[in-house]
Amino acid sequence: MHHIKAAATAGGLAVLFALAGCAGSSGPADTAGGGGANAYGPATSSSASGSAVLSTADSSLGTIVIDGSGMTVYMFDDDTKGTTTSACTGTCLVNWPPVLTDGSVPSLRGVSGQVGLIDAATGKKQVTLDGWPLYYYAGDRRAGDVNGQGVGGIWWVLGADGTEIRG
Repeated sequence: MHHIKAAATAGGLAVLFALAGCAGSSGPADTAGGGGANAYGPATSSSASGSAVLSTADSSLGTIVIDGSGMTVYMFDDDTKGTTTSACTGTCLVNWPPVLTDGSVPSLRGVSGQVGLIDAATGKKQVTLDGWPLYYYAGDRRAGDVNGQGVGGIWWVLGADGTEIRG
């Protein structure tokens, strides 16, 4: 009985380590909560036209970029500004789902940085701001959460102009 319990515990730990994903970042492995869900996590908010929305909100970190549901978006230091592909792949996407759109450029409210799109592994388009691919953090459960800020020293919220906020 003791051997079975130890094996189950070891197996569970292996799964948790695999799910932690992406450059040593830590955080929750499940992507439940925070509104609707797509293949990677929170649903991309939509306006009446069906495109994603990016806006700004005041937070403990200053004015930051959020989606149409108020969920914080992040950039990843391992990405290259102006890239055409995301550096976050595989298990990284469990904790850091991309901000996706059906191909329409997001509507902007208070965001002054240049918005673009790159191809995502899902066949949809990932939203970029000032050349940085955008992501959600699975540990953000409610609008306004900034739990992903500084995770692993490589994940950052963005200001309205697309500049990362470190702090």
